[in-house]
Amino acid sequence: MPRARVAHECIVDPRALKTACGVSVDDIAKRLIDYGFHAPTMSFPVPGTLMIEPTESESKAELDRFCDAMIAIRQEIAEVESGRFEIEASPLRHAHTPCTTSPTITGPRLCRAEGCFPAGTSRTDKY
Repeated sequence: MPRARVAHECIVDPRALKTACGVSVDDIAKRLIDYGFHAPTMSFPVPGTLMIEPTESESKAELDRFCDAMIAIRQEIAEVESGRFEIEASPLRHAHTPCTTSPTITGPRLCRAEGCFPAGTSRTDKY
């Protein structure tokens, strides 16, 4: 019986989003930081992608939390796609920055809590 192979990593390819609505791999990686995760490897082995490789020490709860963050980030991308936010005024573009309420940003204003501590996170989730 052949041995089953299990990959320890996956590549998420958001390159089409850059063309469609301006969301970049950097936007996603920085937003993950707001959710309390270290940004995944970017641009290796495929430029413009995220290589996600959890370690064996990650608990199921932590993996679920990561998945929840990725789902929430995808929802934020959908808000850019739908026109709720221009990419320049979105939580994605202003992720991991101290000022999310700059008067130079057009469109709906973000409160600091939404920008720095997105839904489901707390000050203790940050590294």
